[in-house]
Amino acid sequence: MKLQWPWRMQCHTTSSLIFETAARGFCLARLGVLPLMRKLSWTGRRRREVKTDGNTAANQSLGKIVVAGVHVTVSRRLPRCASQAHTINRENEWNAEFSNRISQHGQARRSSPRNFPAMSKPNAERPMPPPPPPPPAACRRSLAVGGLGLAAAAYVGVDHLSHMSPSLHGWLQPALWATLALATAARAPFYRRWDAEIRAAPKFLAAMIFMLAALLCEAVSVRFVSAVLGLQWHRSTAPLPDTGQWLLLALNERLPQAVVGLLRARIITLHHYLMLFIMLGFSALFECIKGPGLGIATRYMFTMAVGRFLRTITFLATILPSARPWCAESRYRIPEHPHAWAQKYYAPYASDPRAIRRVILSDMPYAAVQDYTVEYRPEWGQMSFLIDILRPTAGDGPSWYHLLKKASGGCSDLMYSGHVLVAVLTAMAWTEAYGGWISVVIWFLVLHSAQREIRERHHYSVDCIVAIYVGILLWRMTGFIWSTRDSDRARRLAKLDEVQNKLFRAAKDSDIDEIRGLLNEVELAGQAKKAFSRRVILSFAASMIIFTLLFVLLTFTLASDG
Repeated sequence: MKLQWPWRMQCHTTSSLIFETAARGFCLARLGVLPLMRKLSWTGRRRREVKTDGNTAANQSLGKIVVAGVHVTVSRRLPRCASQAHTINRENEWNAEFSNRISQHGQARRSSPRNFPAMSKPNAERPMPPPPPPPPAACRRSLAVGGLGLAAAAYVGVDHLSHMSPSLHGWLQPALWATLALATAARAPFYRRWDAEIRAAPKFLAAMIFMLAALLCEAVSVRFVSAVLGLQWHRSTAPLPDTGQWLLLALNERLPQAVVGLLRARIITLHHYLMLFIMLGFSALFECIKGPGLGIATRYMFTMAVGRFLRTITFLATILPSARPWCAESRYRIPEHPHAWAQKYYAPYASDPRAIRRVILSDMPYAAVQDYTVEYRPEWGQMSFLIDILRPTAGDGPSWYHLLKKASGGCSDLMYSGHVLVAVLTAMAWTEAYGGWISVVIWFLVLHSAQREIRERHHYSVDCIVAIYVGILLWRMTGFIWSTRDSDRARRLAKLDEVQNKLFRAAKDSDIDEIRGLLNEVELAGQAKKAFSRRVILSFAASMIIFTLLFVLLTFTLASDG
């Protein structure tokens, strides 16, 4: 880095101390903060280890200053020499030569001020510093060719054997799960980031509660849109035209039967995507992804909860007919006639063009509610307000909870697909946290799941397409919860920005102690907080593993398809 003096130096003194101090002060004011930090920290370590003469404070060089006419050259970064003593000897030789040059310059300035020779550089070659270690992300990418990717592929492949060879599947699946569980339990005592996991636990629990609230709200809304118009509407309303379904039917006529059979195969379902994410979260124990594992789990559940709330608002806004007209009659016990709300605000204006025109012009409902049989009203106590929303019948059980368990996926089209949303979030989590070939495979499985949802008429094409880009956008928006970037480095940079003005003032005042204190604050800002005791860590690790296993078992037992 070369700095041009704004004026020609007029040095008539023979004191190297005064000239060197003035040159250093000017260079400190002109240098950036980061090069200054490197030089001060290197100089401070050397001062504490080596005692020199009384002029050490003035002769400690922050860089290499060469007086050659009007040029001053300051090295941006001091090299790390092979030994501390060798560095000090080289600097003492340079300081002595600098003092001699200044003395000669004081005498030669009067006769020939423009012919001052440049200082010679030391002959000793500076050793090159060792190359920095590869970043953790590169190490994780190198692991992407095996390990976790093979475990994920083995899980999906073994579970798919249930359709091909049930006997082999019944033997391999317990063996695979036992292997994964033993590997996790054996690795847990050697995990180094349990402190971060404990600190992430409150956010994880909050995200789980948020997701359960979103699922409860969605279940109530699914039952409402399926029951509010009555069975007669489901029987008489035709499905919407879907060009995606037309395209798949056309491909079935032209593609080989082997390819069509692969597209129809149930390779992966909803619970597979959930288990793939659980495997990804637990891979933090093996340092396959950036910890804490509860951090990425918090982001996953929070993003899913937000997506579920947006989905509920979307399909509540407009009720669309199901792609399977027989769904409501075969799955639900709901009244034949529409609810009183639908009788007053929808049914009279649904098909008559004159009625539609009249309600548009008047912008007021004018139809009367028809007299139907009084609907069943169970005793639900404080939850009785749900009776008009859920429209229960005598055969639905005594509790509103049992009624919601039967809601399942609903029998109206739900914009957008919840299955595809979960698949997309799982693929995004694998892509950002792990990468590698397995992430590409998961994205192909997402596309396969989407086309199978359309092919089997669980959703329209628009539902799957919207779910894909909503899932991608939501995952990108929630990066503040967990990300692969170095949070410690980010905190240090934020602290450095905070103390930047103080560093400039201390540099101009040559206050080494103040600068060292500020740099120490920057370093402490990136350090982890106080660690927990080993008993707390072991208790938390055991409870976390047991809770996850119970959660998985209960999910597969009590829920349908995850």
